[in-house]
Amino acid sequence: MVGGGQLARMTHQAAIALGQSLRVLSESPDDSAALVAADVRIGTHTDLAALREFAKGCDAVTFDHEHVPTGHIAALAAEGVKIYPGAEAIVFAQDKQRMRERLTDLGAPVPLWRPVSSVSDISDFAALVAANRAARSDASQSGWPVVAKAVRGGYDGRGVWMLDGPEAAEQLVASGTPLIVEERVPLRRELAALVARSPFGQVAAYPVVETVQQDGICVEVLAPAPGLSEERALEAQQLAIDLANALGVVGLLAVELFETEAGIVVNELAMRPHNSGHWTIEGARTSQFEQHLRAVLDYPMGETSLTAPAVVMANVLGGQPGGMSIDERMHHLFASDPGARVHLYGKQIRPGRKIGHVTVLGDDMTEVRARAVRAAKWLQEGE
Repeated sequence: MVGGGQLARMTHQAAIALGQSLRVLSESPDDSAALVAADVRIGTHTDLAALREFAKGCDAVTFDHEHVPTGHIAALAAEGVKIYPGAEAIVFAQDKQRMRERLTDLGAPVPLWRPVSSVSDISDFAALVAANRAARSDASQSGWPVVAKAVRGGYDGRGVWMLDGPEAAEQLVASGTPLIVEERVPLRRELAALVARSPFGQVAAYPVVETVQQDGICVEVLAPAPGLSEERALEAQQLAIDLANALGVVGLLAVELFETEAGIVVNELAMRPHNSGHWTIEGARTSQFEQHLRAVLDYPMGETSLTAPAVVMANVLGGQPGGMSIDERMHHLFASDPGARVHLYGKQIRPGRKIGHVTVLGDDMTEVRARAVRAAKWLQEGE
């Protein structure tokens, strides 16, 4: 696995049960996965020579992020390396303009969007949004604000800007960042549909979940999404399966969705294990990490059903320095809630940084959610 973060760390744990050994290409020996994996190579994902050396002797190569240049992936594939997902698929997770173009061609539900390179382009787009809303007799007929996104890069809220007028767009355009703009979707909530696909073409879909965002960071995942109709859940799962097949994805595909009054809209794609699937370690019959390995090794897919009626994952973010140690906090947490399952990533604690997650299972979503939020808050703040 190229990348040494927490996704590789948890994939390493899944590999052990399958009798596999996960080699990790890590930029630092202090990275999350490098601290636990037995076979660690130090190098960067942008260095083709390092990738070539890393791939020697591997049965398959995959990623814990989408930042490996597609040219490098294609070069390794041409040299006989089984590397998944391939360059022809992962580009749609790397490049938001390419992704929007392809999804539009496929007829997938996406927000109104355009590539832009000037303030006037953005203003013209806002006018188009306003005209469309007026045609629909929408009560909110202003085209502003619009959502600007960096074509490449960006995660956890980075690379996304809410622009409320031309003046707000000027500084962003002046930075030279390649951009697309999208209509701000009047969403009810955010959902995620996670599927896995093997080279043979077998697919497996997990229950659709609700994701809760705060300051651009996912803080909770609720499985299954509360109050989601069976019809809409099946629609979201089928959409994810169709996209995995159409894009030729091998491994995990996470389709981040907006739920609106009119239906579901695709927000983003990720082609790797995903934060929206961490709950599957305890909450599904097959974790997303094992499923990703099964897919890239062309094993038959594992069962995806829930292990409890309600499952909630809450991310643990780094808090302010001082106070009791994280180990002491875990001691108190386990004493008060023995059923809380904690996963810490071995990362240096910084305010707002994801350092772990907590999963709680039960019968009642309201109760389970309250326990998970309380556990994550305790580990972050010690109170």
